[in-house]
Amino acid sequence: MDGAAASTRATRPWWLEAAPSETPGLSQLQAQQALARLGPNSFEASKKQWLALQFLARFRNPLVLVLLAASAVSAATGDVANFAIIMLMVLLSVTLDFVQEHRAGRAADALRDSVALRASVLRDGRVQEVPVSALVPGDLVLLSAGDRVPADGRVVEARDFFVNQGLLTGESYPVEKRPGALDGGAVELQQALNAAFMGSTVVSGSARMQVMATGPATALGEVAHSIQADPPPTAFETGMHHFGVLLMRITLLLVLFVMLVNLALHRPLLDSFLFAVALAVGLTPELLPMVVSVTLSRGAMRMAASRVIVKRLASIQNLGAMDVLCTDKTGTLTEAKISLERCVDVDGHDAPRVLMLASLNSAFESGLRSPLDEAILARKVDVSEWQKIDEVPFDFERRRVSVLADRGDTRWLVVKGAPEDVLALCNRRERDEGRALAPLDEAAREGLRARCHALEREGLRVLGVAWREVPKDHPHADVRDERELVFAGFAAFIDPPKAGAGAALAALARSGVAVKIVSGDSELVAQHLCGLLKLPVKGVLTGQEIAHMDEAALRARVGRTTLFCRVNPAQKNRIILALKARGHVVGYLGDGINDAPPLRSADVGITVDSAADVAREVADMVMLDHDLAVLHEGVLEGRRTFGNVMKYIMMGTSSNFGNMLSMAAGSLFLPFLPMLPSQILLNNVLYDLSQAAIPLDRVDPGDLRRPRALDMAFIRRYMWLFGLVSSAFDLLTFWILLRVLHADELLFHTGWFIESLVTQVLVIFVIRTRGRPWASRPSAVLTAASLTVVVVALLLPLTPLGPLFHFEPPPAAFFAWLLVMVVAYLGLAEAAKRFFYARMSASRRPRHRAMAHL
Repeated sequence: MDGAAASTRATRPWWLEAAPSETPGLSQLQAQQALARLGPNSFEASKKQWLALQFLARFRNPLVLVLLAASAVSAATGDVANFAIIMLMVLLSVTLDFVQEHRAGRAADALRDSVALRASVLRDGRVQEVPVSALVPGDLVLLSAGDRVPADGRVVEARDFFVNQGLLTGESYPVEKRPGALDGGAVELQQALNAAFMGSTVVSGSARMQVMATGPATALGEVAHSIQADPPPTAFETGMHHFGVLLMRITLLLVLFVMLVNLALHRPLLDSFLFAVALAVGLTPELLPMVVSVTLSRGAMRMAASRVIVKRLASIQNLGAMDVLCTDKTGTLTEAKISLERCVDVDGHDAPRVLMLASLNSAFESGLRSPLDEAILARKVDVSEWQKIDEVPFDFERRRVSVLADRGDTRWLVVKGAPEDVLALCNRRERDEGRALAPLDEAAREGLRARCHALEREGLRVLGVAWREVPKDHPHADVRDERELVFAGFAAFIDPPKAGAGAALAALARSGVAVKIVSGDSELVAQHLCGLLKLPVKGVLTGQEIAHMDEAALRARVGRTTLFCRVNPAQKNRIILALKARGHVVGYLGDGINDAPPLRSADVGITVDSAADVAREVADMVMLDHDLAVLHEGVLEGRRTFGNVMKYIMMGTSSNFGNMLSMAAGSLFLPFLPMLPSQILLNNVLYDLSQAAIPLDRVDPGDLRRPRALDMAFIRRYMWLFGLVSSAFDLLTFWILLRVLHADELLFHTGWFIESLVTQVLVIFVIRTRGRPWASRPSAVLTAASLTVVVVALLLPLTPLGPLFHFEPPPAAFFAWLLVMVVAYLGLAEAAKRFFYARMSASRRPRHRAMAHL
């Protein structure tokens, strides 16, 4: 957003008001009272909707409303029994959906709360960690590099405090904030140098900030509707939407067809209408939202047991569908226990002076210290005779940090960063431990580049160190001072491969997930690491090469590239978007400030609990252990989740669709309705009860071997094949009931109700596995639920409830026929399943070969 979005305010902004002389912070009691009065520091509704209102909201479903209207018409015409039955069925279905999804939602909320952002606040005279949502005006917040500014506030104390507030102002570079008063003309956000605003990221330094505005009252809150947009729908969510549209079209066609047929045959209008509506309800998988929510929530809880916290439930399925994982190498593929291996001068000799300069830079750096800084400081070089004057903090465009330090007799600017960037700023080099200087001509540059590459080929990460003397009265440091430097030498670090990383990479590869390394490090270092981990490198791209590529060229290269090296944050984001444009489901694992854009753009963003606030905020998942083996378990869990959701979808698009198609076809030749509306609704509720246990089912190992996405072509073909098979078998059942058993209307309704419910419930044991049903053991809960519904279907006509639903006890011959028909139908379903998967495998084999070639 540009400056116009942060427009001049009509009233005098608070950052122009005089600051109080003391800011002691609040007491806990004061904070609680302010929170109760002002509400939480968030853009969400302050109060959740009452449970009763959430339950009533379920009745806004169009089909439910039509059913309620139909039941009201039944009551008005004196059919009280039909009214009561329809109301009971609707209430049971809605209640089952609400209870299961509410329980799943509460469990998921509890997991998300466990990794919610927290802020360091001074309350009751001591520092406390509180949720960001609990901040109130008057709180004194402590900020440091890597933090997300949690509210709008006045800077009270600051030390080299730089923030990136581009989200609000569009500024691309960090801005330094200092305490103090401003002149009356500074009414725009860009001019408020004594204030920090919610959504900004602390790049370097530290500060104390007094909160002045929270939640919707912040500058970010004023434009939250435009910049706090919901993330784009995932591939799974888009697929579910397309599935819903497909069913809606089929339902509409069937309902119109049935209505026209019944009107043409001069059947009672009310009965025809109720039958058509019940037909629509029978075809609609109204439990699908509940099954998806419960399955995803159960997956989230199982992943929590593996120390992975899921913030966005839909990302579990994306993790299972992921076929490309982009990750940095430090801490993921390596131990993140970086140690300083050596410091060498321009001639390649060990150089204590280079260590001293590097230590001087790292000791006075106030930004987010990297593991490289920690490794330098671990050498404990004494720099006490130096005093820090100023610094130019690290940023990912410059890839260096500069410190201005004074020793009393001299003042130096010491620069440390990426070797090629530091070398580009130098025009001289040290000789003889700094006692002599020599020009840095092109031949010397080439020699230094070769020395750097030799270190990198050993797997060492290298930083360049340079300096220059400035006048003793030089007051501040800025980017313009980084020129005409004296190159001192290299600091080389070692970070050994993580134990188990190679095995985890191999496991991901066996599971169909390609790992790509996206790093700011040298390609030589990354290639050395890949060799140690036995990760095949198909191609290498550097940031410099990517900078000269347009989007089409980058899309053409990313598929056959394993290493992306020396890349900046914008290039990381371009890589993710290019992979997605090629049709991949992409995961990104990162933990730094610079990882926020690719974390947001990836299909599933993954970070660790020790990550920068901004990374944890935008990530979909937070790993409590930085371990690829844990991530592989998460991938398998995502595939289990997807497998169980697909079982319900396949059930709804096979026997359900077939039964509804049979009813529509039966309307053409039967002298009565194939099944009464109340019987259709009862059938639907009992069937839903049997399928509510699908989220608890086991998933075959074969379904975990490869990524799977919601394929609408697959679902359509499956629906038509199994729907037609089921419908053909139903028509055979109609013939047996009418011609063999000579059934009247009551017996026909009874017989087909039992047969249709028993077959569509039991076929789950065929559909739930791609292999042989007897070789794949279902969960005990699914087995018990299914068999219980079958028993209820068999016994219901024999109970006093039978007449209420217009059933009559069938003759013994019917049960003999039923046994034959069920066995025949399950055998036919198994044969159709094998035929279907064989055809699908044959049609996809050339595509797989092409993908393997890529």
